[in-house]
Amino acid sequence: MNFWQMVGSLCGGLLTSTEIFALTLLFSLPLGLCIAFGRMSKIGAVRQLFRIYISIMRGTPLMLQLFFFYFGPYYIFDISLRKLSLFGIEYRFIAVVVGFSLNYAAYFAEIYRAGIESIPVGQYEAARVLGLDPRQTFFRVIFPQVVKRILPPVTNEVITLVKDTSLAFALSVMEMFTIAKMEAAANTTMTPFMVAGVFYYIFNFAVAWAMERIEKALDYYR
Repeated sequence: MNFWQMVGSLCGGLLTSTEIFALTLLFSLPLGLCIAFGRMSKIGAVRQLFRIYISIMRGTPLMLQLFFFYFGPYYIFDISLRKLSLFGIEYRFIAVVVGFSLNYAAYFAEIYRAGIESIPVGQYEAARVLGLDPRQTFFRVIFPQVVKRILPPVTNEVITLVKDTSLAFALSVMEMFTIAKMEAAANTTMTPFMVAGVFYYIFNFAVAWAMERIEKALDYYR
């Protein structure tokens, strides 16, 4: 296989990596907000439940979690889902997206919680004086300020996610790192890994640039 054929093959893997990245953000960002609400619940049992969930997701390796979601149904419930296909999507890909989403939702939840709890109590009191109900207070007054404050740590997690997509190789999902590994083994050369590294860097650079533009767009909250 010549160099350009190898690059074309890696571009196909990059598309799969991008799909994992996009779907993880699509599910984990709103789920993280829900978990943050649970973590801040006034009901002790609910608060403790979400605290345990976050502790498990942050305290165990993501690769181990991917294995759990892929092999767990068979070993725990004796249900084989390996041949399951949803809208033409293999279960191994679904397991990767589920694992990534639940893992990153735990991290985003703590970032959301830190942002929400950093807002002064006076903001809530002022909103009540203006006649806003709790929902209006959160989405019109609190949340816009939270978004501004949490963008830097969210950016760090998003950049980490780009690199973590390579862990999908553990379930043999044909993302970029998996293809680079196969090409390197087949051709006994490090070139596929070097090209994949360049692609990852460009991907991360684009993500960092986009997040920086969003951060500058929110400068009016100063």
